[in-house]
Amino acid sequence: METQPRLVNAGDRLELGPETATLEGKNKVLGFWVFLGGECALFASLFATYLTLRGHTLNGPTAHELFHLPIIGLATILLLTSSLTGVLGINAMHRGNLRSLLRWLGVTVLLGLGFLAVQVVEFITYAGEGFGFGTSAFSSAFFTLVGFHGGHVAFGVIWISILMLQLRRSGITPRKAPKVFIASLYWHFVDVVWVFIFTVVYLMGILGIS
Repeated sequence: METQPRLVNAGDRLELGPETATLEGKNKVLGFWVFLGGECALFASLFATYLTLRGHTLNGPTAHELFHLPIIGLATILLLTSSLTGVLGINAMHRGNLRSLLRWLGVTVLLGLGFLAVQVVEFITYAGEGFGFGTSAFSSAFFTLVGFHGGHVAFGVIWISILMLQLRRSGITPRKAPKVFIASLYWHFVDVVWVFIFTVVYLMGILGIS
């Protein structure tokens, strides 16, 4: 029979890996990997749709005319940096350092909000240039893919914020640790998807690669 892990005095660490210290935690992590597999299939279909429709502009703005590397680069820096702070947060959790964990999760949330703010400015700029969701097949595919990813970022920000409130009340426990670890996996997945969006949508569009 599996015993519940407990906090030890030396180094204030959990005796077992906190996210997999219980059978429930292991099952949650495994189940989330299965969920991410479904998310990969969903985003793959959105990428395929975008690549099929990106040339159908109906005399509207093209990717080369619209996209500007500085603003996209800023969004990329913010999101990739948030992935690093997420890793630092998990490291703090493994050390049993609640204060450091909350600090790094807070920075991750702020960087995620910064990314969303940049994306809102980007979309407003496009609308001012006559590029909306219904402008063309290209615009519909673009806003669906990039907007869907933005929705994932917003969900991640809310999720991590809720976890921070729970951690403040109960601290790092074998029941909370898997939730934090899973949220971290989700955040890294969102970051990886953005790397593909940056390359396939923006970089290839700016360079005019068909």
